[in-house]
Amino acid sequence: MAENARDHRDGQGRSEYHGVPANALPLTASEDRQWATLAHFGGILGCVPSLLIYLIFRDRGPFTAQESKEALNFSLPPTIAAVLANILVFIPYVGNIFAVIATLIWVALTCFSVAAGIHVNRGQPHRYPYNLRWLK
Repeated sequence: MAENARDHRDGQGRSEYHGVPANALPLTASEDRQWATLAHFGGILGCVPSLLIYLIFRDRGPFTAQESKEALNFSLPPTIAAVLANILVFIPYVGNIFAVIATLIWVALTCFSVAAGIHVNRGQPHRYPYNLRWLK
């Protein structure tokens, strides 16, 4: 295998593929809808799945870019609030209140995310009623 790599070197010792960007193919309509749906369903786990889908697929499918941005804008503030509430759980005497708050945040985020995912899976764009829309 090392011999094959040496066969493809230019005069300066670099591979001929060095610095060549990888161009990903555009998503098909069904793949575009699938990734957009997964961006919303990923809200069950917080903002990380929608962030990853947005960063990876935003240039490959317009529906995925739009819906993953919407999902990220919606799931980011509750995720931050839930993380803070889970940290505050360790405060004596009031920690149980923060545990309940963190659970309620997760339940609400889950309900809104599943409803949006079902809506988007039908091929219709979804707008959350309560969304800060930090990413434009």
